[in-house]
Amino acid sequence: MANIHPYGCFTHAVVRGIPESFGELAEGGEGFQTDLAKAQRQTGMLTGALRQKVGLQLIEIPAVSELPESWRIEDVAVIQGDTALITRPLKQQRRAEAEAVRRVLSELKLTVVEMGDEEGGSGGATLEGSDVLFTGKEFFVGISKHTNHRGAEVLADTFKDFAVSTVPVCGGSRLKNICSMGGPDTIIISSSDGAKKTLRVMEQLTDHHYEILSVPEDAAANCIYIRGPAKVDFLLHPTAEECPNSIPVSNRVCTVNAVTSRRIINNTSLFRFYHRFVSS
Repeated sequence: MANIHPYGCFTHAVVRGIPESFGELAEGGEGFQTDLAKAQRQTGMLTGALRQKVGLQLIEIPAVSELPESWRIEDVAVIQGDTALITRPLKQQRRAEAEAVRRVLSELKLTVVEMGDEEGGSGGATLEGSDVLFTGKEFFVGISKHTNHRGAEVLADTFKDFAVSTVPVCGGSRLKNICSMGGPDTIIISSSDGAKKTLRVMEQLTDHHYEILSVPEDAAANCIYIRGPAKVDFLLHPTAEECPNSIPVSNRVCTVNAVTSRRIINNTSLFRFYHRFVSS
């Protein structure tokens, strides 16, 4: 495997099943309203789309009930080219999620870098993949309650060929709740005031030009652009039912082909389907 050329080319997708404990939060959280059957059904729709429509090789990791947030598989690894950084989630319980992902990435012959087990409370490094946006040219790392500056420093030490900039997460709990890549050189971002503040910092820090597409619904800012093995472009995005005012923007981003992904949680701000793509 080599670096992403052009941006968004993938060969594999790694997904993790929805556990019976779905909706609970690690370490005694109160949880949130969920529909387990619906979540599992929609995850099946997503995996079918990734395999049959996009044409990716799909690797499915079984669900583990003891790890209620393990379906957020994106959080435990950051992958660029041949290198995979195993992250260090904020919650101690979530760090056990990395074991199965680490095994899969090793089987895919990636160079696996461990973030380490340094301690020290808030002084220790924490990093979750949903706070990391790779644009194809550089990394933006959102500083949030999940990710701190030390975690961003570890990422920068791992991917030395790319600039790494830290930005405040002003409009959501995670950076990718408010922005994502809609294609090469294109950033889709929420139109909320908080997201606009984050965008201004990003624009001040970057040396590159990006087309900015603002979407009216916050959920619509969380998309995934894929250039599949058959060289066809796909944009995974919320459905028209969920984000009716943002669909025209989504159509502008990816005009060749599109697959819609559905949110799997009701009555909450957007949670993406957390899956990790391995680049070709």
